[in-house]
Amino acid sequence: MCPVRVLIVDDSVVIRKVLSEALASDPEVQVAATAPDGSIALSKISLVNPDIVTLDVEMPGMSGLETLIAIRKLYPRLPVIMFSTLTERGAAISLEALSLGANDCVTKPQGNQSVEETRARICGDLIPKVKELCLKRAPDAQKHKARAQPAKLGPRAGTTVRAQIVAIGTSTGGPNALAALLPALAGNFPAPVVVVQHMPPLFTRLLAERLNKQSAVSVHEGVAGTALVPGRVWIAPGDYHMKVAQQNDAVRLVTTQDPPQNSCRPSVDVLFESVAKVYGNGALAVVLTGMGSDGARGAQRIHEAGGQVIVQDEATSIVWGMPGQVAAAGLADAILPLEAIATELACRTAPLISQLAAKRTNPVSDDSSHKIGPAAVNGPSTTKPDKEA
Repeated sequence: MCPVRVLIVDDSVVIRKVLSEALASDPEVQVAATAPDGSIALSKISLVNPDIVTLDVEMPGMSGLETLIAIRKLYPRLPVIMFSTLTERGAAISLEALSLGANDCVTKPQGNQSVEETRARICGDLIPKVKELCLKRAPDAQKHKARAQPAKLGPRAGTTVRAQIVAIGTSTGGPNALAALLPALAGNFPAPVVVVQHMPPLFTRLLAERLNKQSAVSVHEGVAGTALVPGRVWIAPGDYHMKVAQQNDAVRLVTTQDPPQNSCRPSVDVLFESVAKVYGNGALAVVLTGMGSDGARGAQRIHEAGGQVIVQDEATSIVWGMPGQVAAAGLADAILPLEAIATELACRTAPLISQLAAKRTNPVSDDSSHKIGPAAVNGPSTTKPDKEA
């Protein structure tokens, strides 16, 4: 397979040089060209035909957001990764960029790091995303490797138990997936929701604030010691694992800085495993779009405990890595398009879940668009009970 061709867009000569050297260190990646601003970048895209663009968030003249909007109009399928500073402004612009069609974002190494540390960070954070987002260039056999011969599951014991908690794991494409899913939940959603989104510190807080404004349920960044209650969503803080634990009279959030798992902190596996331990067959896991395999081991634990697992289908995923791994392992009770997941969550957490589940047939189909559960559920309420400021 030909190497992935990257167009680097950044106003900093130093960043362009370091990025070029780091990307060129991988034989499967090639720097097609560099550009110091958005206008030059747009002119170079038609000349060098890159497979992917890395785009600085803040540039003089044509900003990163303006450049992204132009790219999306002219080249709607061209993957774009935003390259942002780890600041509140940089994080806020990156989240806006994701909502405007950027595929992912990566934070720039801190200024106090050595050149070697900077290159190592780029190789560890950026190159895997570049390769994964360009996987669609590969032959179909390689593209669909993760989902080879997914197991077909029939109804199993535990699927008629009302889910008492929803645990969501996601990575690449996750912010937009969450922006579609969470606002579709009713304000009186009958279970707590805990989320791991692979993102750095600051980004997770701003993501929670953004989703909170868009949703009927209350959405917050997770804080250690918080008691879980229905109708609220907690997103794991960046650089911290988040778990749930039974503490005296309530289930509460626990955050730690234990070593990364699957090269991730927060890790979906850590969250899912704790949910399986506390809730057993009352656990409901949802694996949304994302690269890698984080969440597969945790989904196995929830499956073994008698809980339920839903994964987003390939057609609506930006990257079908995480959900594809769970599906290929035969752990999915349902493989659904993103727009069908909120309805399914409402069904599986409803007090009458046992009666609803009794009507189900063929929980998993080779057709990833197969919808499971009744089509009609109450739409989202327009108020947030006990909404926090």
